[in-house]
Amino acid sequence: MLWIKAFHIIAVICWFAGIFYLPRLFVNHAMVDDDATKARFVIMERKLFRFITPFMVLTVALGTWLIFAGGFAETFRFHHWLHAKLLLVTVLLGYHAWMGVVVGRFARGENTRSHRYYRVMNELPVLVLFTAVILVVVKPF
Repeated sequence: MLWIKAFHIIAVICWFAGIFYLPRLFVNHAMVDDDATKARFVIMERKLFRFITPFMVLTVALGTWLIFAGGFAETFRFHHWLHAKLLLVTVLLGYHAWMGVVVGRFARGENTRSHRYYRVMNELPVLVLFTAVILVVVKPF
């Protein structure tokens, strides 16, 4: 079980590295005007998104394994911190999907958002991460 937990944490770290960096690429991409730089950003964004997506899948798969193998599944209704954490994971899955949509928009030259928008969007996962870690470690409910 500890091996599964260790690999789950590693997958989360890898996924979050991309979650933190990809919107920073969006910020910089939204600020450039020349076609060569835009093309370079399109390649970087696509490659990073493709790199982190398997870590997202691994995070969810290993987390699910931990829930069922760790006995949480049978007492799920009593673990309210886990309910809150799973809600945050759902938010992150939606955020990941949003990043995929943005990658596609930039690749097609259809971005309509400013770099300020992407700066704000870049900060949201930090709040989710802080809250999720506190839920898992402190288990306040």
